[in-house]
Amino acid sequence: MLVHNASVIAAALTQDNGVDTGVHLLAWNVPASELHHIPEHWLTYPEPEASIHYLLALVYIFLLTMGIIGNGLVIWIFSTSKSLKTASNMFVVNLAFCDIIMMLKMPIFVYNSFNRGYALGHIACQIFGFVGSLSGIGAGMTNAFIAYDRYTTISNPLEGKLTRTKALMMIVVIWCYTFPWAVLPMFEFWGRFVPEGFLTSCSFDYLTDTFDNDMFVAVLFICSYVIPMSLIIYFYSQIVKQVMHHEKALRDQAKKMNVESLRSNQNLQSQSVEIKIAKVAIMVCFLFVASWTPYAVLALIGAFGDQSLLTPGITMIPALACKFVACLDPYVYALSHPRYRLELQKRLPWLAIKEDAVSDAQSMVTTTTAGAVTTPATTEPAPTA
Repeated sequence: MLVHNASVIAAALTQDNGVDTGVHLLAWNVPASELHHIPEHWLTYPEPEASIHYLLALVYIFLLTMGIIGNGLVIWIFSTSKSLKTASNMFVVNLAFCDIIMMLKMPIFVYNSFNRGYALGHIACQIFGFVGSLSGIGAGMTNAFIAYDRYTTISNPLEGKLTRTKALMMIVVIWCYTFPWAVLPMFEFWGRFVPEGFLTSCSFDYLTDTFDNDMFVAVLFICSYVIPMSLIIYFYSQIVKQVMHHEKALRDQAKKMNVESLRSNQNLQSQSVEIKIAKVAIMVCFLFVASWTPYAVLALIGAFGDQSLLTPGITMIPALACKFVACLDPYVYALSHPRYRLELQKRLPWLAIKEDAVSDAQSMVTTTTAGAVTTPATTEPAPTA
């Protein structure tokens, strides 16, 4: 039976000596048997209006539908198209897989929202947190390895090309790195997953003020946010540095030869395609930064700052942003990736996509994101992402 009475909940939270904890509660839909799993912080706020729950449920249904379709198309086309089945694009498929995992936990949120509370209980909460950790941390590390792949391809175009075996091993490393951060809190070996916000979603506990829990939040922040973010920033900054150096060398050489430019029309066409691909990779990584930075800040405030800043409504915003970006990633590819758009045009003509075929010369460029760094057309076809 769900508890709707504030006095019942308050009584359930009294100490063993019968003294009230001082928590003043308004109505929340919480099963009495589940109260000990819920941080008291959330129960000090009034229960959200039913319309807010229903609105969020409808938003999540929309994101779930669009995310499954979009990421499903990315996995299907990148896995079956010969022109896209490259070692580098294995990371793209892995990122889409992470995003589609994110979608799979949304039905729990939708069910809880339509029931206006913690309806599915503790087990569903653990599943929600476990899946969220896998998808979020996995996506972050995948973005870091995508940045590494671009960097090695550009800094060493002849020997830096990734093999499928090496890419597969890197993906194994990503998941070996990710799994402990989902398993440890699920079984409460270190940290735990608890309801947050409107009690319709769950995340790791960043509110319990103990040394072990604060340490878990700090280490998780470093391993799941700081490390992938630092790698992404470093590798892409090195890419920009390489491109700027190459452009300067071309300008200096052209000046010595008293010509306007050393680029041929073929290289200019190739550059245009590769710049588009570069924009896709950078945009996806930017979306990762934009979506997970608010959650990282929220966790730090909860563990080490003023918890009164974290109202249920405020904490739902970062959670919604993460789901939105996981849904948005595949449509970034659809709008910006020339080879992906070409495959969509071939296989799903009813989408009315108009994309010019990529020429053989354009397909022989070794760089994928440098934009300006190109090599002669005698090299092997490059991975695109």
